[in-house]
Parts: sequence; C-alpha cells; structure tokens
Amino acid sequence: MIVTSSHADGRRQDGPVGWHVARSRRAGRLGHAAGFWVVTAAFVVGMAFSTIPTPLWGLYRRQDGFSTWWVTVAFAAYAVGVIISLFLAGHVSDWVGRTRVLLPALLVEAIAAVLFLVWTSLPGLVVARVLTGLGVGMITATATAHLAELHAVARPGAASARPGVVAVAANLGGLALGPLAAGLLAQVAPHPLVLPDSIFLALLLLAALAVSIVPETVRAESRPYRPQRISVPAGARGRYVAVTAAAFGLFAIMGLFTSLAPSFLSSIGQSSPLVGGLAAFLVFAAAAGTQIALGSVATPRQLTLGLVVTAGGMVVLGGGVAATSVIAFLTGGLVAGAGAGLLLKGALGTASLLAPVGARAEAIAGVFLGGYAGLVVPVLGIGIASASGAPLAGSFLVFAGAVLAVLGWTAVALHRHPMAVARD
Repeated sequence: MIVTSSHADGRRQDGPVGWHVARSRRAGRLGHAAGFWVVTAAFVVGMAFSTIPTPLWGLYRRQDGFSTWWVTVAFAAYAVGVIISLFLAGHVSDWVGRTRVLLPALLVEAIAAVLFLVWTSLPGLVVARVLTGLGVGMITATATAHLAELHAVARPGAASARPGVVAVAANLGGLALGPLAAGLLAQVAPHPLVLPDSIFLALLLLAALAVSIVPETVRAESRPYRPQRISVPAGARGRYVAVTAAAFGLFAIMGLFTSLAPSFLSSIGQSSPLVGGLAAFLVFAAAAGTQIALGSVATPRQLTLGLVVTAGGMVVLGGGVAATSVIAFLTGGLVAGAGAGLLLKGALGTASLLAPVGARAEAIAGVFLGGYAGLVVPVLGIGIASASGAPLAGSFLVFAGAVLAVLGWTAVALHRHPMAVARD
C-alpha cells in the first residue's frame, strides 16, 4: 500500500561524505550515482510484487473455491504485515544501516513469492501476504531515506527535491505496475498463477544481489531498540485528527481497488484479469501523477484539492456501480486515485508541520496508523456483508457513501481548525 518514509524531519545520521566515498571504493561497491538507480529499481520491484495478486484473486477463488470474504482476510493479512513492519522495523535502518534492512526486506518478499508458487491453498496465501507486508514496510521507509542520502553524496549541491520525486514514482509507480503486469500475463500467457510470481521471484533475487553492492550511507552504531513511537501534536489535535481521518478514507479507496474491485468487475461480466489489473493501475498511477505534478502546491491547497477531487471520483465510481458501467467505474477510480494521491501528500505534510521537529516522525506514524485502519476495516466490512448474502454492488455503494461522509467530515474539521505550525 501507499507508504512514505517516516524520516520526515530531515534527520541525517550518515556521517561525513568522505567516509562514504572511501568506504564504497574500499569495498568494491557501486558508485553512489549508480547505487541511487539500483535502489530505485529495487523499490519499484518490491512495491510491484505487493500488488500482483490484485487481478489474480478471481483465479485463486475459482481454483480453491474460497469466497469473497476470504479474499478480504488475505488482504487484511497483508495490511497487518505492513503495520507490524512499519512500527517495529521500518526505522531500524537509521542506526544499523540502509542496506542491512533493504536486503533482508527483498529476501522476505522473495520467500513470499516462493510460498505463492508452492502453497496455493488459503493458509499459504495468508502467510505469503503477511510476509509481503513485512517486506513492504521495511522497504518503503528504508529505500526513501537511502535515495535521499545517495543523491546527496552523488550530486552535492543539486536540487534536493529530486530523490523525493523519484521515491514517489518508485513507490506508487511500482504499486501501479504490479497489477497491470500480472493482469497482462494472466490474460495472454500460460499458467497465470505461476508465471507472474516466478518472474517477480527472479526480479526480487536480482534486486537483492544488486542492493548488496550499493554503498552504505549510515555508519552503524549500537543503540537500544525501541518501536516507532506515535505522537499526536499537542495544541493542534483538531486538525491532526482531521488529516488522519482523510488518510483513513483514502487508504480505504486504495484497499478497495487492490482487493475487491476485480470481484465487482467480474460480477458485471468483466472477469478479464487485465481489466481487474487496469483498475488498480489507474488508481495508483493517478495518485503518483498528482503527487509529482502538484507536489509544490501549498499544503492547505493540496488538502482542499485532494478532498474535492477524491469526492468527485467517488461520486463517479458510485454512479458506475449503480449503472453497472465499467467505463464509469474505471473513470471514478482514476479520478479518486488522483485526489487520494494529493490528499495523502497534504495529510503527511500537515502532520509534519503541526509537530515539532523532534516529533515529526511520530506524528506521521499516527497518520499512517489511521490510514491502515482504513485499509483494513471497510474492506473487511464489505467481505462480511458479502458472506452474509448482501450483493456486492450494494456494498460498494454503501462504501462510496461512507467514504464521502468521511471526506465531508474532514473538510468541516479542517475549516474549524485552521493551520497552526509548531514552533521548535
């Protein structure tokens, strides 16, 4: 799912530049410029692997006979893995080193790929999805920080925005490419439940091998372990709660398109894995596009535009569900994804501005906690409704209405609690 580095306060713990240059030469590693692109490629592969099951759930259901409810359980298992990893391991690279976390994360995802290939029953899928979530939580925070540090050494004095743009493109671009690639392979190639995971297993192993020779940017140090803390900025809780609610809503949309959207499309006669993969691709690609294109817009305006565009997308999506129109459904996902990408950037930026420097990572962690609750709770609710015999289309309409209500409440709360930047 969409996650961003928790190191938002700009802390650098990488030691003198000369130490990194000398160390990489002595160890026979890649240069920092080459390492930057290797980490980018590994970031894309790791994120793409996390979404390749999206268009394949229908095939798993037909092969093993489990219901829509169990699709949501498998999806929730992934979210649980991400949450555990983000709060227990995502920040560890700050003192043990970036490659020492990124390399195991890629190997954990490779193990998940093996499980997808050899243990295709429901318990195996759940275990594989938990492992995938653990890997994603470690990759996102670590790779984002690593890119910034590699860029600083390779191009001192260059624009500091570049690694952030590349990280967004790798993160959300990977999430977009995964379902599109899996859907295309399932549509045109044999063995649709084998070939995508086999290809990504090879890519993950190649990425791990390449990352092993990327220069380290953190001098390892001994430090007592503690989980990532969660902190709510004092004196700004109204606005902070509002952006956390926004994260809940936008993550719910992302969760819908990576779990149950293909099931809905199948229920109206569009059972093609390519169409299911395209739906998720549009959402994440649009989110990446708006974050990159409008990233320089002021944070309050990002929130406003994000709320309006996301709400408009949900209205169109709801209309597509009611009219059983594939075009309207996909268009709604595209528009909602564009708004959600901007809304996420505005929510994280707001949390960072509201908190003092020393507590910004903790404040952002709280936004992510709300977001991942949104990733799990609504999708599980639809799964329970489906298991109880409720039509999937009706559940989708209730979902769209609930998301609109959350967005409306967020807009009112943001208006009532104007911005108050924390003083360090």
